[in-house]
Amino acid sequence: MKVVLLSGSNIGTKTRITMDAAKHIIEENYPGNDVTLIDLKDYEVIFSDGRNFLDYTGDTNYVIQQLMDADVIFMGSPIFQASIPASLKNVFDLLPQNAFLYKTVGILITAGSQKHYLIAEQHLKPILGYMKAIIVPNYVFIEEIDFAQGTIANDAITFRIEKLIEDTFILARAYKKIIEEQEESYGF
Repeated sequence: MKVVLLSGSNIGTKTRITMDAAKHIIEENYPGNDVTLIDLKDYEVIFSDGRNFLDYTGDTNYVIQQLMDADVIFMGSPIFQASIPASLKNVFDLLPQNAFLYKTVGILITAGSQKHYLIAEQHLKPILGYMKAIIVPNYVFIEEIDFAQGTIANDAITFRIEKLIEDTFILARAYKKIIEEQEESYGF
């Protein structure tokens, strides 16, 4: 499967640290997948202007194509001002409405306070659902206090990331099998 990890902010470090940890776990425990980490900080993604997603070029095209080609996506986002960052919302605006059809999406959130725990439920999941993603029900929420010296310092968080990854792959495989059986039933 093609797996894309998206670090959805163009500033900060905590989400990238989280996505690096998730990538390491995937590569160690789920070999044979094509794994790509995209940190929006490393790309010059332009603002959506309403054109067809196929008409974008450069870094914007690269980010769009990686997400469109993915079977599994791990969406990483910090919470700023009680919402997802504009850089991540812009990526959604660049994509067509059905961009996540048959794609399984796991969510990892970083925030400065536990007051933002429900932002994934209220902001991110509705967008992913609108774009037809198969959303893993549970997500990982990581606070500022869980990081130390550029790493995740809380073993419980690492366990939650491992469990999210396991659940995401189980769900992706199950949906893939269901979709294949449904397509075979059409008989053409």
